[in-house]
Amino acid sequence: MTIERVVTGLLKENCYILKDDCQKVCLVVDPGDDFSKIKESIGDYEVLKILLTHDHFDHVGALEEMRSEYGIDVLRRKNVQEKEYVIGPFKFSVIYTPGHSLDSVTFYFEKDHAMFVGDFLFRGTIGRTDLAGGNYAMMCNSLHLIKKYPGETILYCGHGEVSTLEEELQNNPYFLNLEKR
Repeated sequence: MTIERVVTGLLKENCYILKDDCQKVCLVVDPGDDFSKIKESIGDYEVLKILLTHDHFDHVGALEEMRSEYGIDVLRRKNVQEKEYVIGPFKFSVIYTPGHSLDSVTFYFEKDHAMFVGDFLFRGTIGRTDLAGGNYAMMCNSLHLIKKYPGETILYCGHGEVSTLEEELQNNPYFLNLEKR
């Protein structure tokens, strides 16, 4: 699996295109905005599904254009379960990670050591919990849940640069404060 990042919109949201080069198929994670940029990155690959980490405006700006152009379904909190999914050559698990929003989910691709966390977790910090639907206690529970995954897992965040779970466990003050609780 190759992963391309497309930075979209005024808030510089990260849309990810997950490609299988052998079968020329892809998944799109969080089509934030700038449909033409996303479409250019997709190229001649067949889009199998759209995965949404949460429904905030900066993560869904190009969603309707994507659905109209490609005629595909969307996996989001309201229609997924915490289980393993196989879509074409892609195999991943859904993890409920509320805190930034009530509908936050994380997509974990174990074989590729890749975790798409949306705005749940960022390099050196966490997503805001003071917005509508945010909840700090839920965020702490989600952080405890995510700690059990392998440290080499690469965290693909909704904004900013990637990180690893190990780096966050060692340096992110929110994880460090969990240890004191």
